[in-house]
Amino acid sequence: MSWQIPQQIEQDIIAGKAQYRTFQTGVGGQSILPIPNNAYAVVFGYDFSPAGGGFVFQGVPVFGTGGDAILSDTFMRFFETQQISFYTGTDFFPFIHHVNLKSTPRIVDATNSLARAFQEIDNTPIARQVYITSDKDITISVGLVLKSLANSTGAIPITNRTPALLTYGGSPQTLAVQTDFGPGGNPLQFMQPSPKDFQDFGFGLLPNNANGQAFATPDATNGLLDPSVHLASLGVAFSNAAAANYFLCLHYALYTRTIPEQRG
Repeated sequence: MSWQIPQQIEQDIIAGKAQYRTFQTGVGGQSILPIPNNAYAVVFGYDFSPAGGGFVFQGVPVFGTGGDAILSDTFMRFFETQQISFYTGTDFFPFIHHVNLKSTPRIVDATNSLARAFQEIDNTPIARQVYITSDKDITISVGLVLKSLANSTGAIPITNRTPALLTYGGSPQTLAVQTDFGPGGNPLQFMQPSPKDFQDFGFGLLPNNANGQAFATPDATNGLLDPSVHLASLGVAFSNAAAANYFLCLHYALYTRTIPEQRG
């Protein structure tokens, strides 16, 4: 487990000032955690069981062909990057997870020393510590991220924020400075090193949807894809399989009073 109840929240629960709650969601990509009137929640951790469990992909022969490195095909790659995001009405918190593939060579022809790689998604729950406070309903979005478009690259100049040798400032390498996550016609544009004074780095004017964080926005082709939509496209047997769907459990404290000005 990579999260624990913060000490102050644990003391509040023991003292009866707050209630420990869980919120379990899954399958569909959109959920809402309701917050009662005159109350607020502090989400301090979650357990995420990624989508794609139970799928097995049989790769190309690995022995007798000069190596055992197998790249996942597009079918498996859909599940290798999954995003969770929380919107409180005032704040937005995205979290991207890379999900491991387990690859196991299996002998299929002992006479010719031939084997194939069998790959499957490792959907062991991922635990994460967070601290999200809200007195409004919390909107939860979950999706698969297949593509990101490195729209433009550039060399980072030496500035007071990107000094030579310590950073990429002055390096001849051309780094990604704009990456698109989302619909082709209106994507979110992740800008680097920073949207602030972007043109001072010599990369031109900021696009309309410039953002300093990397996260995907909903789009079935180039952005965030609802897991249940993707599974349904593969067939009923996949969409109805519990192991193939994601599940997300939030751990939070519910305070039945308004948010104090000072929360530490």
